[in-house]
Amino acid sequence: MAPNANTDRRIARSKRALRTALIELMEERGLDGLSVNDLCARADLNRGTFYNHFHDKDDLLTTLEDEVIDELERIQEQMKDLTVMDLVRYRTRKQPLPFLVDLFDYLREQGDFLHAVTGPGGDIRFAPRLRDSVCANLIQTILHERYRNDPTPFVQYYVAFYATAYLGVIERWIETGMQESSEEMALIAMRLFFIKPGESITL
Repeated sequence: MAPNANTDRRIARSKRALRTALIELMEERGLDGLSVNDLCARADLNRGTFYNHFHDKDDLLTTLEDEVIDELERIQEQMKDLTVMDLVRYRTRKQPLPFLVDLFDYLREQGDFLHAVTGPGGDIRFAPRLRDSVCANLIQTILHERYRNDPTPFVQYYVAFYATAYLGVIERWIETGMQESSEEMALIAMRLFFIKPGESITL
């Protein structure tokens, strides 16, 4: 194996170990209660290895958060050509939107990190980022074309209302152990958007 390949594998192992250590310590002590020394001890790495990759614990956290947001935004590229009629067709057939299944698949994959970072000991800045980069974009896409770039206050409040609601759905799913499948969550997400006051609350 080439030396560069060995180096890359060591770097990847170190970053995985630091990610795991950060998650465990955030769950145990909260972000404010841990230090670089704590991270290195938990990850069984020396401080020099840590500082080869990150400036401090906040840099590590931001790097991990950015990776999650970047991947979620990549998944959302599938929404670009989505129309309201597409939503109605999937809803009528009781089929989940494929990109929503992919979205929840990825959220599940990152579940341990998301549980820690959105929890009481996590980063209070991350949930609003998740809301604005994922949930708001989803609602903007679902809107009728003539409203997608409408700056009027009611439209903006409408987007804010649903974006915050969808963030709550994601957070509850994570908090309760992600018991529902990605397909079930995709169906739930669609049903919540289409449900009308007074209707039976069923899928």
